[in-house]
Amino acid sequence: MGSNPAGRATRTVFMASHTPAPINITLHSASRVFEIEFDDGRNFKLPFEFMRVHSPSAEVRGHGPGQGTLQTGKRDVTITEVQPIGHYAVQPLFSDGHSSGIYSWEYLYELGTNQNRLWDEYLQQLKAAGASRDSSAASNASPPGVPGCGHHG
Repeated sequence: MGSNPAGRATRTVFMASHTPAPINITLHSASRVFEIEFDDGRNFKLPFEFMRVHSPSAEVRGHGPGQGTLQTGKRDVTITEVQPIGHYAVQPLFSDGHSSGIYSWEYLYELGTNQNRLWDEYLQQLKAAGASRDSSAASNASPPGVPGCGHHG
C-alpha cells in the first residue's frame, strides 16, 4: 500500500496476463506439421496449411475488418525455414513464397487452442466460395504484376 497526497491509503493492483512461452518447437517436414510445446504443458501440432491460411500478415488478414483474403490452394504448402523474431515470435518462410507473417507466441497459442473451430470455419468459407484446398484449382491469385494484397511491394 502507498499513500496519495491527501494522505489516504491507495492500493495498486497489477493484472499480469501470462502468455505461455514455448519450450520446444519442431518442424515435421514429412507430415508437414509445426509442433510447439508451451511451458504450461500444452502441446499443439499445427499443420503447415493451417498456419499458412491463418497467417497474421496483412496479405491474408487485410488492413482492416472484412478485408481478409480467403487463401486457397494451400494443401501442399510446406515451411522451408523459420526465423526467430526477438524473444516473442517466429517468421516462417512458406514454399509458396509467403514470408510476411510474424507468429507471436500468443498467436500460436491462440491457433492451437482454437484449431478445430478455425479449421472448420475455413473449410466452410472454402465451400461457400466454391474454392479448393488444392493448388490446381486455386483462384485467389493476385492479378498479374500485383504482389500479395496489392498494398506491399
